[in-house]
This record gives sequence, structure tokens and C-alpha cells, in this order.
Amino acid sequence: MTDLQALVDAADSSALLLAVDGLAAGREWDDLADLARRCRDAVELGRQLWPVAMHIDYRLAWEGPAAHAGAVLRPGAARFALGPLTEVAASTHDWSSLAPHIADPASAGAVAQERVLRGEDLTGRGDARSDDGLPLVLAGWEPDYALPRYRDRSAAFPQPDAALRTLPAAAGPAPPSVNAPVQDEATRALRDLVEVWVTQSSGSVSAVATEGDAALAVGALLAATELPSHAALVPIAPAEALALLQWSGASGGAYGRRPGGARGRFAAWWALAALAGLPWPCDPDELGRALGELRWFRWGFGPETGWALRLAVTDPVDGLSWAVAATDLRDDADGG
Repeated sequence: MTDLQALVDAADSSALLLAVDGLAAGREWDDLADLARRCRDAVELGRQLWPVAMHIDYRLAWEGPAAHAGAVLRPGAARFALGPLTEVAASTHDWSSLAPHIADPASAGAVAQERVLRGEDLTGRGDARSDDGLPLVLAGWEPDYALPRYRDRSAAFPQPDAALRTLPAAAGPAPPSVNAPVQDEATRALRDLVEVWVTQSSGSVSAVATEGDAALAVGALLAATELPSHAALVPIAPAEALALLQWSGASGGAYGRRPGGARGRFAAWWALAALAGLPWPCDPDELGRALGELRWFRWGFGPETGWALRLAVTDPVDGLSWAVAATDLRDDADGG
């Protein structure tokens, strides 16, 4: 470690990152963890090596053995990594291997939910917890969520299939709403879904509720914003809508810190419960029935890049509809 310490003393970030690659390739996990400690200690001496330390934590979470991966899962760890370390670690380790090594309860809860997203059933496991009201198993009515793929220095964040289908050209202007749009618990939940896009990035979000069908809700939203008055409106399956909600809640937009898949699932369930008028926490079977009873639509203006959530939903029983428009755009968007 003498040569590595010399690199730390010289604050040679480029050489240190190459050393990280070498230690990881050699499976020298103890030395890698020790190098992260040395880099953090150097920060106190004025050497700006915290990016190297964060990258090491990311690498340990992603490819290190469970003991090392679990040890780096703590609040605020690797804040500027490609994704939350709870999601990163859960993408390559199962719950049984990670659980004994996670000291922070909140991190353990997030990892458990990330493993649930990947198909694990943790119901009844004494070492798994759920503080947010979500079950520790996927419901039968939930879709296959779009999950990230992490690599050593990159990550891919695929969008749900429904988001990749190009909308047709709008046939005409959206009809004006005969009722003034209102703000209710559901519109707040839809806005909160993409809060990171707005507070940490360059995005914007609007949501409205109104009496009538989905077209009227979209018309009310367009009238209240500076968006074009022409929009296409296409029905989608309930499971596709839930996948879009989860993807949006999991994403950090163009520049924000990614909340992660578990947070996205919670935000999607919360928004669905608000749309259905169900108290939280709610019965999963009851929520699933509500998902199927609502009518869901994508709407928009044709092809677009970046991050976009444009959904409309109608409750045919109560005659109410909601529309949400959230975007965070840039040319090199990858959906993260």
C-alpha cells in the first residue's frame, strides 16, 4: 500500500482511479476498503479525494462481496454515485447475503424493497422490515418494472415499454374543460412523484383534477400552462401506467440524485391510493382492484427526448379525471 499512499499524498485522482480498477480486478476488497478510508482521511487534510472514496464505495456495493457491500450502506454514502447504493448493492446481491452486514435500519429497509422489486418474497422474514406500508412481495397485479443496469463506471436506466411507443399526431386541440381545474390529494401525489426533477434538476410539473373525462382533464391542464393546445391521447393498460409512475418516481431526471426503484414503487402506490381515494396504508388487493377500475391514458405531442411523464386517468364511477405533465429535457438523455 506504500505506492497507493503516495498517490493519496499527491492527491492524484486519475492514478488512484486506475488503482481502484486494479484492486477490483484482483478481488482485493480489504485493500480497496482501506484505500477508501485513506482517501476520506485525506479530505480532512485538504486533499479533495472524496470523489475517489465515493467511487470505491460504489464499486464495493456493486461488485464486492456481501460483507463489503453491506458495510458501505449508510445514510449519505456515495451521494454522487450513479445511483443510490442500496439499489446498486441490491442489483447484484440477494437479501440473505446482504442483510447481516447492513447496520443502518433505513438502508436495510430500502435494500429489502429493492430485492422485492427483483422478485424476492421477503414476507415473514424477521430480518426484513417495511416502514413505508408496502408489502415485502410484489402483488400479482404489479408489472415487470424497468430496472437499472449498473456497471463499473456507467449505468443504463431503461424506460418502460409504454414510454417508448411514439404517440400519433394530435388530431385537433384538446377540448376545453367545462369545469375549473382543482388541486386535491391526488394532484399533489402526482406532483410529488417527480419532485426531484424540479427541486434538483431543471424540470417542471403540473397536475390538475376536474369533472369529466380524460380529454377534459388534459384540456384543463393545457389551458393552465404554456403547452401547445393540440395533444394526442392514447389509452394504455393499467399495469403500463403503474410502470410509468414507478419509473418516474425512481428517476432523478437530468441532474437530480436518483431516488431509486424502491422509492419509485412507494411513490407510485401512494399516487394510486390517492387517485382511488384509499387510506394509507391500504390493502394490496383493494389497491389492485382500484388500478384496474381506473382508465389510463398517455398523452403528448409526438416524439420527444429526455424525461417525460404525461398521464391522464379517469375514475368512471365518480366521473372525475386527472392529468399530469412533467418534463426534464436535454439532448443526451438516457432516462436516469
